Amino acid sequence: MSEAVEQVNAVLDRMGAPGALAPRLLAALGPGAAADLDANPWLLLRLPQVTVEQADFCARRRLGDAARPDDPRRLAALTAHVLRLAARRGNTVVEEKRLAAAVGKLGVAAPAAALEAAAADGSAVVLESTDEPDDDFDFEEGGVPELPEDTDRYYALADVGRAEQRLGEELLRLISGNDPIMDTATAGETVEAAEERGGFSVSDRTREAVVTAALRPVTVLSHGPGDTGELARALLCLHAIAADSRVGIAVAAPTAQAAAALDAEIARIRGTDAGPGDGPARDASGEGDRAAAPAPAGDPGGGNGPAEEEGSGTPGAPGEDAGDGEDAGDGGQGSPEGGDAGDGPAAPAPLRAVPLAALTAGAPLAVGLVVLCEAMSVGAARAAELAAACPDGAHLVLVADPHQAPSAAPGRVALDIAASRTAHVAEIAGAEAPGPLAELAEAVAAGGFPEVEAPGREVVRVPASSAEEAAHRVVQLVTDSIPRALGIGAEDVQVVAAREDGPAGTRSLNAGCKERLNPGPGAHGGFDVGDRVLLAASGPGFAPGDTGYLREVDGEAVVELSGGARVRVADPAALRHGWAVTVAAAHGGLWPAVVAVFPPEVPVSRPQVYTALTRATRHVSVVDATAGALETGVRDNAALERSTLLVRILREG
Repeated sequence: MSEAVEQVNAVLDRMGAPGALAPRLLAALGPGAAADLDANPWLLLRLPQVTVEQADFCARRRLGDAARPDDPRRLAALTAHVLRLAARRGNTVVEEKRLAAAVGKLGVAAPAAALEAAAADGSAVVLESTDEPDDDFDFEEGGVPELPEDTDRYYALADVGRAEQRLGEELLRLISGNDPIMDTATAGETVEAAEERGGFSVSDRTREAVVTAALRPVTVLSHGPGDTGELARALLCLHAIAADSRVGIAVAAPTAQAAAALDAEIARIRGTDAGPGDGPARDASGEGDRAAAPAPAGDPGGGNGPAEEEGSGTPGAPGEDAGDGEDAGDGGQGSPEGGDAGDGPAAPAPLRAVPLAALTAGAPLAVGLVVLCEAMSVGAARAAELAAACPDGAHLVLVADPHQAPSAAPGRVALDIAASRTAHVAEIAGAEAPGPLAELAEAVAAGGFPEVEAPGREVVRVPASSAEEAAHRVVQLVTDSIPRALGIGAEDVQVVAAREDGPAGTRSLNAGCKERLNPGPGAHGGFDVGDRVLLAASGPGFAPGDTGYLREVDGEAVVELSGGARVRVADPAALRHGWAVTVAAAHGGLWPAVVAVFPPEVPVSRPQVYTALTRATRHVSVVDATAGALETGVRDNAALERSTLLVRILREG
């Protein structure tokens, strides 16, 4: 135990709080945690597991009669507590009257004084706006939740509010550049040349979207669940535009696994090897590799046993031979020179996607075109880092599926930028008919959950009568049925659960998967080398939502991410077991196969289910123990609303 943790532990002991909270409080409060907590016991509320009643009890133990209900420290802490609860639901701000009402429900006699105390001690910031909402605009019909009710004063946690303000300022800086990378005619000719050189074609809508990104400084490109292949082709066209114009390009994804999946899809389109550590990819539509993949095998189960839960399917196609020997050493930034000089257009340097954390670590960027895929999963703070990394005059492109849930972090960046009308919106849309996985996702987006024909077992629904049975089915699917029937290894199967607790929550599911896949005593703080882990915090080279494998522990944890990169994790609190993750944690990641788990008595929404389904590129098993609540939630709970200010910040300029 470090000296700093021991000091916090001593303070906790004096106030009657468990010492187990010390490491988390140190992480939340910083190096001065012991002194700060000793002076203000209500700082215990910085931890989500601490209730107001518990904090009051500890304050009375520590401060005695000085622990008054109207103590400004208490009032500020309660206000910040409400704001943190709102931020965990994705809100960047809370309107003043709503915040006062919520604080009043905690027993505060003078909520206005509580709000003033929070603003005075810096735990909250006050934001004002005079912009009128524009309720008749939709990014895509039904795709933008209503804006917060019109009011002038909002409160936010200091870091959350400033992050959204910074994002707005950085976006306005980029928008003010407004210089095209290419004119319309030249961009169109470059796209045609890229199609001819690459041996592929894009739809008219995709071509217009690519040209729009070349013309406009900030663009939101929407797409649907079956457009993975079309997205890869669009990126190759953008890559050609960046190379021919000599501005360079950087393509990022929120997580290492999403970047690896995107690289594999780009390689498939180009007919080359994706590189070490990158597995084969498929369109979410199930159509992308139809010509290359072997025909579905016959049913290997032959009965009603566990194997038949998955039945047969298309085995993973062998990797293709390496083509031009791509090198990832440029960190995903295409060379501005665009290749060797010679007769005719130069071939662009290889295109590789990189994790967003790795891209922003290299700020400022030295490219003129920056593309972020899976942008719906990125909150205001990470988006602000990306925008700030873009040089003046650069074009920023956010690629987003508007039917997905908003990010786990506060904000709804892509939707707000589109709704602000300060950026341009276009659509990537492939011409292929949707495959079974995309067909189901499209039906969910429309409010239904039908049975879909899936001859290659791209979609399988596994009913369960209880949470316990659901958990049993999940472990069986991950460790046996999917690897055996579909040829997708357990390391490429991600469990995505609707909750953390309970028999079919992530904690129990991770315990079951560990027992089967990497049993051990948990020698390193509950983990063993070889465990699959989820990174729940940011650090050098990684970000929340990254998954990988624990390879060694030498004072720090060494985790191997998708694609082969190894990162060092100093804080043990950043690690979770990662065979099973929540929908929020999975957002921004892509895996060949997903087992989506919906236990009984869990709230279900349309964006939540849609997001879980679209984490899979080849196969999804839906383990349903909701007794009909899955269909009801998809039909009735159409949106996850959030309160944000980015639209107003952008409009007010």
